Amino acid sequence: MEKQTSNKKKKILWGVGLLIALVAVFAVLFFAFRPKTADGTKDITIEVIDNEEDSILYEVNTDAEYLQGAMEDAEGLTFSGTDGEFGLMIDTVNDLRADYEKDGAYWSFNINGEYCNYGISEQPVTDGDAFQIVYTPAQ
Repeated sequence: MEKQTSNKKKKILWGVGLLIALVAVFAVLFFAFRPKTADGTKDITIEVIDNEEDSILYEVNTDAEYLQGAMEDAEGLTFSGTDGEFGLMIDTVNDLRADYEKDGAYWSFNINGEYCNYGISEQPVTDGDAFQIVYTPAQ
């Protein structure tokens, strides 16, 4: 009986050790491959395309390292959303709400012609970037 308890404790300790090792590996990978930011002033554009496919272009001079800060620096651009597990989830841009639960619409974000892989609080901004915020209806 004592031997079974000892074996069980060894298995638990081995499992905990393995879990710690895996967490350490994932942390190293995250920090090695996370998006890099750029210091200093950057000139970027942010284009908002609404549900009528009308476009407003904002030319932004910003020191922000991430898109959310650059959006805050864009004069006349307004946005709101809810904080969630993956950062700020934008549901309203320039007073136009995209309600996914109601009709499947959402705001998509593009950088230099490609879909953003990160949320606005983690999407790096570099000089010359061209962002698009597009009202995207349900398909």
